[in-house]
Amino acid sequence: MFPRAVKSEDFPAPDIEDNHRVLFRKPNMEELTRHYTVVDLHFHSRHSDGINSIDAIAKRARRLGIGIAITDHNAIGGAVEMARHTDILSIPGIEITAREGAHILVYFSAIDELIGFYESEVAPWLGKNVMTSCAMSMESIVSSARGHNGVVVFPHPHCAAYTGVCNPIFSRKRQRSLLGMADAVEVINGGNVHRWNLKSSVLGFNMNTGLTAGSDGHNLFQMGAAVTYAACGKDPAAFLSALREKRTWTIGKEVGFFRKVTSNSLKIRTNINNATDLFSKNVRYGYAVIHNRSRRIREGVHGHLDNRRRNVGNIGF
Repeated sequence: MFPRAVKSEDFPAPDIEDNHRVLFRKPNMEELTRHYTVVDLHFHSRHSDGINSIDAIAKRARRLGIGIAITDHNAIGGAVEMARHTDILSIPGIEITAREGAHILVYFSAIDELIGFYESEVAPWLGKNVMTSCAMSMESIVSSARGHNGVVVFPHPHCAAYTGVCNPIFSRKRQRSLLGMADAVEVINGGNVHRWNLKSSVLGFNMNTGLTAGSDGHNLFQMGAAVTYAACGKDPAAFLSALREKRTWTIGKEVGFFRKVTSNSLKIRTNINNATDLFSKNVRYGYAVIHNRSRRIREGVHGHLDNRRRNVGNIGF
């Protein structure tokens, strides 16, 4: 099955289940790149909490034959540097930490668009540390991105922390409103756990929105663990158009436990200076989780009692 407006003879079908928009398996890069434009849409460099230089990242992407989006936290230096590697498909992007602690990915067709968005809309609201939340709300970030022709994606919407939009800090009504603003959701995140990625996939299908996958890599060995691919030209504008028009597929697997531990331990160095902000977020998130669970227990008890009353009332003599 091929997306509408694309001729099959232009992109012959590879030997994968291309009628599945989400596949949980290790990508066969040689096969995928032969027929599709393939991009790891979520990767970090040393400009935020990654450990690799842009030159090293570019070398690895070149070897895999894939495109890359450097989506550093609240920073664009890595994306700007990557754009200079003109032989590699580079999608300009950024991962912004909103005031509430949740993350938002924003992509652009040209590096100048990303620079303009960052300098005018993001930089004035940044905290003291690159990993600190900015002073903008989720809604403000989305609105500002729209004004600069940005493509908005919610990464790891379901995860074990406050960084995904589907967390109890947000009311259900607000979650629905926010999700309705997105162009796509990330359904496979290489750094996430499988059950959360499954929930994210169900969310994406229920929303009937665009789907993306990315390694969320902070180390070279993570690159390409999860990728997004499309039957389109190898340039940012064409790829983002396919994403907006729901003509993308995703494939990947979560990084193994020990590799996650290695990657997370290496990220500690960038979070030490951000300890106070992280502590306050975790306290707020913990309270929200406890409150949400208590509410569900109360609703369950009340529902059980209501059922018992109805059953008693229906007994006839």
